[in-house]
Amino acid sequence: MAPSPQCKALAAAKDKKGLSYAAIASQLGSSEQHVIDICTGASTPTTTEFNRLAQVLDITSPPPTDSAHVRV
Repeated sequence: MAPSPQCKALAAAKDKKGLSYAAIASQLGSSEQHVIDICTGASTPTTTEFNRLAQVLDITSPPPTDSAHVRV
């Protein structure tokens, strides 16, 4: 079973779209493991990765400014 995203909004958007980490990775042009690492907080995304992930998942509201939403 794939790990759940650290962010509840991300988890909800992923479930709503019905996308697997592999499908998200394919759309981002990234590896599935890298997407899992970003979503679970094991890796910090670049601003571009963060924005593309939001675009793929149709997240339009701005992210909170807490530790779960840090980007480099």
